[in-house]
Amino acid sequence: MQLIKNLLWIDCFAGATAGVIVVLASAWLSELYSVPQQLLLVMGAINLLYACYSFSLAINSKRSGFFIKMLIVANAIWAFVCLGLVAQFSGSMTLPGYIHLGGEAVFVGGLALAEWKWRGQLVTPN
Repeated sequence: MQLIKNLLWIDCFAGATAGVIVVLASAWLSELYSVPQQLLLVMGAINLLYACYSFSLAINSKRSGFFIKMLIVANAIWAFVCLGLVAQFSGSMTLPGYIHLGGEAVFVGGLALAEWKWRGQLVTPN
């Protein structure tokens, strides 16, 4: 299936895109979401580091099950971090902030589930 074959590339592209946008627009997003700019800069930097890791897996033809599982765990943790941030800033965050962080939690959590389901194919790509 084409989705499975490209799952790591989707993961990498999504992390890189989110990281670049959040870092470059952190001042504007901070006002729009009513959250500290430093939080957004840290989130963007984490997304960029994560994208580098998933890129390193995507370009390798041989992938260790351990490193695929690390990716899955990182996605799951990040989904919970995003939900925790929604809870932490629920008193002040605006609707666009809820949509961004909640959407990121759903997307990244979905990636973790898909990568777990197809971890065998990700370790030994077709």
